[in-house]
Amino acid sequence: MSSPHQSDDGPDDTVSLGKNTPPPPASAYPPPQPQQQQGYPQSPYAQQPGYEQPYGQQPYAQQQPYAAPYDPNNPYGAYPQPGYAQPYAGYGQPYPAPRGTNTMAILALVFGILVAPLGLVFGFVARSQIKKTGEDGDGLALAGIIIGGIFTLLFIAYIVFIIIFFAAVASSVPMR
Repeated sequence: MSSPHQSDDGPDDTVSLGKNTPPPPASAYPPPQPQQQQGYPQSPYAQQPGYEQPYGQQPYAQQQPYAAPYDPNNPYGAYPQPGYAQPYAGYGQPYPAPRGTNTMAILALVFGILVAPLGLVFGFVARSQIKKTGEDGDGLALAGIIIGGIFTLLFIAYIVFIIIFFAAVASSVPMR
């Protein structure tokens, strides 16, 4: 059966469903054959005379993964879980709990910037508390003292400058 646009008179280069097509040409390569899975090659040492395989081992055998013995006191694994204070044998004592930062030291730094004289006072109080309790924050207290001292001195110098300025202006104005 041919299409209405083609004639059945002669061969043409078009392919139609009604015609038999020749099989494809044979390949230069043979078709793939299913292969038997072979083991790994033997070790080069196994080919030497006098070499014996270690007892109970096969060459390139898959090793069993290490499994720790089950401990009924520790159901989560063979090793202590992180976050619990369990001393390890041979590793010394666990770390002590972290010390807190002294609140007065934090306030000394904040007030050293905002209200300088309060920063000085809070800094000295914080340093004396830190010596007694052993808390952290000595650097914050020292920074509060230094910044509070500098800002206090600048504020005092500003007040003295204003007083001298008004005194100089008042003395230069003629009286009537």
